[in-house]
Amino acid sequence: MTISPFAGKPAEPSRLVDIPKLITAYYSLTPDPSVAAQRVTFGTSGHRGAAFDASFNEAHILAITQAICQYRASQKIDGPLYIGADTHALSTPALATAVEVLAANGVETMIALNDEYTPTPVLSHAIITYNRTRTKHRADGIIITPSHNPPQDGGFKYNPPHGGPAEKEVTNWIEAKANSLLEKKLRGVKRLPLEQALRLRTTHRHDFLSAYVGDLVNVIDMDLLRVAKVNLGVDPLGGAGVHYWRRIAEQYGITLTVISEEVDPTFRFMTVDWDGQIRMDPSSPYAMKRLLDIKDRFTLTCACDTDHDRHGVVTQSAGLLPPNHYLSVCVDYLFQNRPQWPATAAVGKTLVSSTMIDRVTARLGRTLTEVPVGFKWFVDGLSHGTLGFGGEESAGASFLRLDGSVWTTDKDGFIPVLLAAEITGRTGQDPGERYNELVTEFGEPAYGRIDAPATPEQKAKISTMSATSITATQMAGEAITQVLTTAPGNGAAIGGVKVQTAHGWFAARPSGTENIYKIYAESFKGPDHLALIQQEAQAIVAAALGGGAPAASPASTRKAAPKPGRVKPTSKPQPQAKSASAKAVVGKAAARKR
Repeated sequence: MTISPFAGKPAEPSRLVDIPKLITAYYSLTPDPSVAAQRVTFGTSGHRGAAFDASFNEAHILAITQAICQYRASQKIDGPLYIGADTHALSTPALATAVEVLAANGVETMIALNDEYTPTPVLSHAIITYNRTRTKHRADGIIITPSHNPPQDGGFKYNPPHGGPAEKEVTNWIEAKANSLLEKKLRGVKRLPLEQALRLRTTHRHDFLSAYVGDLVNVIDMDLLRVAKVNLGVDPLGGAGVHYWRRIAEQYGITLTVISEEVDPTFRFMTVDWDGQIRMDPSSPYAMKRLLDIKDRFTLTCACDTDHDRHGVVTQSAGLLPPNHYLSVCVDYLFQNRPQWPATAAVGKTLVSSTMIDRVTARLGRTLTEVPVGFKWFVDGLSHGTLGFGGEESAGASFLRLDGSVWTTDKDGFIPVLLAAEITGRTGQDPGERYNELVTEFGEPAYGRIDAPATPEQKAKISTMSATSITATQMAGEAITQVLTTAPGNGAAIGGVKVQTAHGWFAARPSGTENIYKIYAESFKGPDHLALIQQEAQAIVAAALGGGAPAASPASTRKAAPKPGRVKPTSKPQPQAKSASAKAVVGKAAARKR
């Protein structure tokens, strides 16, 4: 995709969303369930949409919340429901709407003390903490966030009692019930006025912030951080963790500066992303331009996205680390510095993450568990300690407590940031320097993603490809060694195809929201070889579809982040890994359309 001339620059006033109009649209526009784009649709991270497009409106939240109440009843889930929201403008009214429905259905509801914003990992931590010693009356939760999406977007996600993202069969059930309620013009939705809902005995306040921050000592070596005095600068990017970082610094006495605590639903303080949109993506060099400009003020300069389930790490040695680089460093460090972890704990990664992780895992003598895209595939392993770490190429990760028990089963942006300081304090090298050592040991991968146009029919074909659909025997000058349509780690369908050679691979998956398919690719033979893989991947997919898939033009190539300098890699053969809250809930949200 073409890089916008505004990328990396401060947002111009004309590009800011009109918040009053956005909130008005949330209450005034009624979705038409006969229009596919206006129905409830759960992707890998819940239902997302925009009020202006009638894809995230009050009717959606009423229907989804009622459907969740019915799902809970069908599964006999009768413990407390923890609910939180991030700083997106639509999150506050959606939280108010959801509380009204939960109260009317008699659900024991836990909302944040002092109307504090609630990050995604904090909600997961609360559910797991409550359920740790319980087999009955277990808790679950709702997190209201579109993650790092633009300011006009909204998102709504359900986490069952395991604390992580809901499985497909769960979201399918909720989605179907919610759309049925929309079709019936919300007949069957129970609701109370917000003021009454907040006064009910079933509505409670929970101190998410204190519970989460107080427990960090059990997942990160906070004593080391205090003694090492690693100079850590953190920017919450105006997100839900905005008040957590100062508490972390004060409670543990670590050298941590909160760069900004500004909260503004227009996110006018951001530099715009690659496409000219405001997007709070801590893995994007364009969105992180402000932090890159001040990186020499701190040993590490870090950020999290709006719901704090993704991380970005900027080092003085290498600048902004691409997610795959830092995930590799995390795996290398954690499995050598967590002696209480089970000796059998595996490394989890999504199949579009770097093969560098495979090589590090093999050297550690650990099992690699490669799963489809989506953090939900790590939930069971993290819950039972069979996975020590789970990470995905989009900068999402979580890992076990120091004692080898579960911390969160959803992505956690806090702990990778704090781990970067722990790594630096213990080794004397920042994560950029640590990755450079991995490159020296294993070689330097070139990684990228491109998008190619595809019709809905072509996308459907890609998602159901079989291995026999791929007739090519070579790619980029090397023999094709493996064609995958299911993940090696759990046998689940990947919704596309992954083709591998000795020194490279590509994976093709259809987009869930656009008429494109995505090609992820990597080469251990350099950028030119990567470009050849990307080019031939499109031809391979087109042939599998009967020659009907258009190729990506150079203008539609998504540029990778600028790469820091690397030590010249070695070329020795490598072993193979073993397979295997919301402000204004009280009172201020009452100015609404009835």
